[in-house]
Order: sequence, then structure tokens, then C-alpha cells
Amino acid sequence: MSKTIVIKLGSSTLTLGSKHLNRAHMLEVVRVIAGLKKAGYKVVLVSSGAVAAGRELLGDPQLPAVLSSKQLLASVGQGRLIEIWESLFAIYDIHIGQILLTGADLDDRERFLNARDTLKALLDFNIVPVINENDAVCIQEIKVGDNDNLAAISGVLAEAAQVILFTDQKGLYTKDPRKFKDAKLIREVHEITDEIYELAGGAGTSLGTGGMATKIKAASTALKAGMELIIASGAKPEIVFDLVKGEGEATFFKPTHSPLMVKKLWLSTMAKSSGQIFIDDGAKEAIIKNGASLLPSGIIKVAGEFYRGSIVTLCDLSGKKLAKGI
Repeated sequence: MSKTIVIKLGSSTLTLGSKHLNRAHMLEVVRVIAGLKKAGYKVVLVSSGAVAAGRELLGDPQLPAVLSSKQLLASVGQGRLIEIWESLFAIYDIHIGQILLTGADLDDRERFLNARDTLKALLDFNIVPVINENDAVCIQEIKVGDNDNLAAISGVLAEAAQVILFTDQKGLYTKDPRKFKDAKLIREVHEITDEIYELAGGAGTSLGTGGMATKIKAASTALKAGMELIIASGAKPEIVFDLVKGEGEATFFKPTHSPLMVKKLWLSTMAKSSGQIFIDDGAKEAIIKNGASLLPSGIIKVAGEFYRGSIVTLCDLSGKKLAKGI
């Protein structure tokens, strides 16, 4: 059975730090993907860059700093972005298929399964899916949030073995390498702790929506699914051939537990909660330690409006989130 790999490219990687897409660099990415496919891998590409493509096409317009401006650029740029990918992949006789997603597509169980079926169909026909968030219509309430998280979710949908996040850094460091010369690259992470989140720091470049913190969140999703997630520099895409073998300068997040069932993954990482149920300590222990069901006697109070079949979050009396369920 072919091994499936998800490769995510951020705006900073696609533009190499400029305001416009770097086609020569994009061609290098395509060449690498062609090499992976020749070696027997199936590849899913999660590509940012719609806003950068729109900005380039419109000649760097001065727009007000409002959501509709970004949606305008994404609307204009998404067609151009996919056109560029299509022309570059055609050099290697590779067909691509575009999938645009929103959080609403993943929040709903049936639409989540439909997205999974579409993705699998493309891969079965040897087509490279090119996935992006549908920024042209997204509002905050239905956003996936960032393409790091989208890449991890795409890995879940495609049942991938590895998710590779290309960025402008070689991986996760002990300190911010942009500020501290003595920062050291962390090679392997087996558990995502509060300390790991602290190391991730704040946002990345002004070109994208994600920083290292979003990549750690994506790694958390990947590990739950039993996938390896790798953060690496996208400056030289050919490093992929080392990464798939567990080599090269990068940070490897390695799963140590059995993967959750897809339904539980969907519940824990994608489904949005409609309300909260606060439970007492007895119910908390029964659910967390013994895997028991929730009985009415363990419920202290509820918050929000929800109905039969809704997704709800279970919380302890302090408000700490313990679990999600239907």
C-alpha cells in the first residue's frame, strides 16, 4: 500500500519572503513531488498563497485593513494560484485537483466524510489534491484558522503517514533563533507539553497567518491520529527525500500512542461545541479513568443551548475542559 504524505507550504515559503509568488521555487517543489510520486508515494499539497497571488495580480493595491480586503485578494488570487500550480505540475504530466475547505465543512460530520471521500478518490486516481482554506468566503466563525492546522486535518482525511510543514525556520528551537544565537534545534518531540507550547512563542512573519504555535497545535492533532509531523525549512524542498527517511535538519514529532479512531479525532479536533456540561468529581473520575458514560446524577449545571445530537464539552467545576461528546 502506498504511503501518503501531506506537504504544507506557507506564504513565506511560496514567496521566499517577498510580496509575490516565486515561481522558480514553486517549480522546485513540484519537481520534488514528482520524485516522491515516482518513488511510490501519494502526495497531498496544502498550499497557502492565494492572498499573495491576488496582491501580485492587482499590482499591490492599497486596501483598507478589513476582512473584506483579504477576501477580495483571496478571491482574485485563488484562481491564479491554482493556475500556476496546474501549469507547473503539467511539466511532469501530473494532474491536480483543487479542494477549498472551511471550518464548517469539517465541523459537520457528513461534510467531513464527503471531504474524506473526495480526497481519497483523487489519490486513488493518482491525482495530487491541492488544498487551501476558502478565504474568499470565510468569516471568523467558520475558519479552520491556519493552513498548519488544515494540513494536519488533511492528513487525518487522507490517512497519511507523515505531515511535513515547510516554513522559514528549520524547526522548533530551544529559543527564538531570530533573537538568540545560542538557540538549538530540537530534533525530536514525543509529547506536547506546556513547555513545548511556551517554546513556540508568538506569530510568524507578516506574510502568513501562522507562527510556530499553530504548528505545535497541528502536531497535537497529528500525534492523536498516529501521524508523524515534521517542521522543516522550505528553502530547499529536496530535503523531503531525507525527511521521509527520518533524516535531515528538522523537528520530528513522533507518535507514541495508538491513534484515535477517526470519529474520536473528528470530535476532539474539528467538531465545534454547542454548549458545556459541568460535572462533579465523581463523574469526572468515572469518565476520565474508567471510560464510563455520563449519568444525569453527575451533572451540576449546563451552559449554552444544545439539542439531541449536538456536540457538547464536559467541564469540571473549575471550568477546565475534560472531554467532548455527542
